Amino acid sequence: MEGADEFMKYRSPLVSRYASKEMAYNFSDRKKFTTWRKLWIYLAKAEKALGLLITDAQILEMETHAEEIDFAMAAEEERKLRHDVMAHVHTYAHCCPTAAPIIHLGATSCYVGDNTDLIMLRDGFDILLPKLARVIDRLANFADKYAHLPTLGFTHYQPAQLTTVGKRACLWLQDLVMDMRNLQRARDDLRFRGVKGTTGTQASFLQLFQGDYNKVEELDRMVTEMTGFKKAYLVTGQTYSRKVDVDCLSNLASLGATVHKICTDIRLLANLKEIEEPFEKEQIGSSAMPYKRNPMRSERCCSLARHLVVLIADPLQTASVQWLERSLDDSANRRISLPESFLTADIILSTLQNITEGLVVYPKVIERHIRHELPFMATENIIMAMVKAGGNRQDCHEKIRVLSQEAAAVVKQEGGDNNLLARVQRDPYFAPILEQLDALLDPKTFIGCAPQQVQVSNLF
Repeated sequence: MEGADEFMKYRSPLVSRYASKEMAYNFSDRKKFTTWRKLWIYLAKAEKALGLLITDAQILEMETHAEEIDFAMAAEEERKLRHDVMAHVHTYAHCCPTAAPIIHLGATSCYVGDNTDLIMLRDGFDILLPKLARVIDRLANFADKYAHLPTLGFTHYQPAQLTTVGKRACLWLQDLVMDMRNLQRARDDLRFRGVKGTTGTQASFLQLFQGDYNKVEELDRMVTEMTGFKKAYLVTGQTYSRKVDVDCLSNLASLGATVHKICTDIRLLANLKEIEEPFEKEQIGSSAMPYKRNPMRSERCCSLARHLVVLIADPLQTASVQWLERSLDDSANRRISLPESFLTADIILSTLQNITEGLVVYPKVIERHIRHELPFMATENIIMAMVKAGGNRQDCHEKIRVLSQEAAAVVKQEGGDNNLLARVQRDPYFAPILEQLDALLDPKTFIGCAPQQVQVSNLF
């Protein structure tokens, strides 16, 4: 019956349907509250080392029970106290009676709350960065494989100068490399809030150490080091600056924009039947139209990427409305926006990896599309060849213009194939260059430096 109760309340699909186990755990209550207890242990160890009357037995007791969290008791305590941190202080103290007097000594709620958030942000980036690196690796392999395969370029979603399948993938690749740089920088720029007290002045710790400022600073340094951070923020209010959240989530939102663009391109190319995402043997594209092969992974990425992009509005507004040293209207918002940003980024990177590992290219379809458009694109080459053969540029331009309009009418008004090349071959005016036509219309002569640019892109 307990299992059935799970379906009687809302569950976020970010966790129940999409996210990886490691990212879901990173923002779980278990991770959060065990980290709180680790922070209380670090604080007690540092305070003891700096001379406060804390015993080895008290610290051992805290370490022994660090993983034993009675969540039911904590919930009941919070119901009574209306304070989550004090609820967990009491719950921890219940199983650590000897250490109870020194748990949370000198600290404020944000000592565990904010510092844990920073640890989760750091660990969240550590989960995302390898996933992004794998996507970049898979896409680089794809770009290299198709570096020389000509394909129609599109501007305004209208046929344009040829490029190659690999070169187009490098446009995606370059954006992802920028995201890799941004996420790595955001991760490396994170600092620890540290041991700063209620308004960031460290007054409670200065009192504990009887005015010894050097010990207060050493306490901050020691606890920062224990958590794996190299530095703490030099100044804080009660909280670390909420612009840190802006910095983190803005880079995730930027990643969302990149993924949306990539997956939109794949969806457009799937419509043209030039490229498809992986499609499982028993996958169903439509309940009503069994022939369909919908790009559902790319559509999912676009859907979730939109959510990721708009989440940046939360920390922007939160940072802007924090009053003086702190106001609590940040808390409920951050409980949602921070985890959801990382969970969403995690999902779209995992899905994009799946897509890039199995992209299917259809060269014959691409070739057919090129044949439909290339005669129009080759007109300038034909004019130049005629001039070299002794023709007049203006006369040749007019001939080509008339024949192009006639061929375009066949394509647009009659639904026929582009027959410009056949018209040129039938016109006696172009007799001097008939033997050159195949070479003039070789797609590989229209791709410029695209293959070389793919090789350069491998240096990203």
